[in-house]
Amino acid sequence: MAGAVVEWLRVRPGGTYLDATVGTGGHALGILKRLGKAGRVIGLDRDPQALEIARERLKEFEGQVTLVQTDFSRIGEVAGELRLPKFDGVVADLGVSSLELDTPERGFSFRWGGPLDMRMNPEHPFVAEEIVNHWPEKDLADVLYQFGEERQSRKIARAIVRARPIRDTEHLATVVAGVQKARGRQRLHPATKTFLALRIAVNRELEELGQFLDRTPATLSRGARWAILSYHSLEDRLVKRAFQQLARAGGFQILTKKPVQADETEIRENPRARSAKLRVIERAADSDEIESSSERRAS
Repeated sequence: MAGAVVEWLRVRPGGTYLDATVGTGGHALGILKRLGKAGRVIGLDRDPQALEIARERLKEFEGQVTLVQTDFSRIGEVAGELRLPKFDGVVADLGVSSLELDTPERGFSFRWGGPLDMRMNPEHPFVAEEIVNHWPEKDLADVLYQFGEERQSRKIARAIVRARPIRDTEHLATVVAGVQKARGRQRLHPATKTFLALRIAVNRELEELGQFLDRTPATLSRGARWAILSYHSLEDRLVKRAFQQLARAGGFQILTKKPVQADETEIRENPRARSAKLRVIERAADSDEIESSSERRAS
């Protein structure tokens, strides 16, 4: 949904924009094409492999792009460290990149055998194997239920513990599928929610998102737009509630009363867009300076 995101951002020529999850640079490229020579894009990502691809992809705009390997929860620190002005727009795509999903060695997919890794930042020490093969059964079940909304979390956790040691992602998917009862044609693979839950836990995704939602408003200029693409209900609920709280407090207007979703043409070209939900909020042009709640707590 790169085209839709850029349209909703209403890119201002000469503005300063932040792509909080730049990945391989798709959204950043769309923004840069509309910025003109004076504009600037800051791209954040914790995946160094993705950043290398983005750097090559955005090479023609080299003087206008700054790429930083970091968590997007550090948006405020990055703005301060680089002495940036307030952003005229911020975008965050919360999905796992195709680069990560299609690289077996990263361990994100159950479509083939790979290590139980699932780290977005391969420099971090914590991997999925620790949860799968070493956590107590109850803690494993809690992760599957809370982060994957998996109704059969206890049965799956019990099966995983009995099958230990789990060798790789293919072995894990087989164990999980053995627990699930087939109900006609299934759109989702039986292990989808299990893999989602493990990925969220390994990368602390909901904690990172909560901090990002808390800290970003203070980085936005007057009239700036903030667009977020989410892919599952846990993320979308957090985004929806954060935007509603900002709108109720005043100084922000929600532009998407209902989330924008990909049309059938895009879904045919990119089936992974099917679950994407885009929400956009705008800071009022006459709103006062604001602080994040974390800054208020610190003071």
